[in-house]
Amino acid sequence: MLELSNIGTYYGESHILHNISLSVNKGTCTTLLGRNGAGKTTTLRSIVGLTQARYGNISFKGQDITDLPPNRISRLGISYVPEHRGIFPTLSVEENLRVAAFGLRIWRSNNAIEDAFTTFPRLGARRTSLGSQLSGGEQQMLSIARALVGDPELLVLDEPSEGLAPVIVDQLEEVLQNLKKSGRTILLVEQNYDLAIRLADKVYALNQGKVRFHGTPDELESNQQVKGTFLGLSSDDLGSNDTDHVKTLASSEETT
Repeated sequence: MLELSNIGTYYGESHILHNISLSVNKGTCTTLLGRNGAGKTTTLRSIVGLTQARYGNISFKGQDITDLPPNRISRLGISYVPEHRGIFPTLSVEENLRVAAFGLRIWRSNNAIEDAFTTFPRLGARRTSLGSQLSGGEQQMLSIARALVGDPELLVLDEPSEGLAPVIVDQLEEVLQNLKKSGRTILLVEQNYDLAIRLADKVYALNQGKVRFHGTPDELESNQQVKGTFLGLSSDDLGSNDTDHVKTLASSEETT
């Protein structure tokens, strides 16, 4: 469904992504892992047109989207949930969803919004609450629900579990697993290693703007060098079987 071939992206004169190549198959979850600053968010921004690649090629369902603006890419069927959620704080939950449904026929809009409330019952209970009145978990749910309103073929998620309580992360995982079962295609950036591995069908590990590993979750789990060197998991993390111990990928000195 999605293919990146030798993508190079810059911020000004700073070269951030170096010949990134990856693919996302229909109906699967592909996860990008790496320390903070590895280039994961820049990869997502390059895909959705917010930071255009300077060289290389990005194709979606066989169509070249490398130089398309974000609105065109969105209309092709790619929805992006940014790291900081980006909901409208002065609009209600329902109004946030209706903004996302703008341009749909009325019946489709109403159905999509009710589907969102079915997927996220907590949002249905708070449909008249302002965005600023929601908890962090509710805001994340709203951000994902808003992305789903247009029935995208590819859902791109940047750090959806960041800052959420463990019980909310569990609820989030259940929603994402259900989306996978329904055939939704997902591209995920996630710092919660265990969550990422449970959701993933295919994993890419990035470091300093380059792909250092790609394979299945099982192949990554057995590769201690990649986990230690490129993901920054400590020896305690690598040896821990404690289900309450959350393995969070380490930060690097970069700020990408």
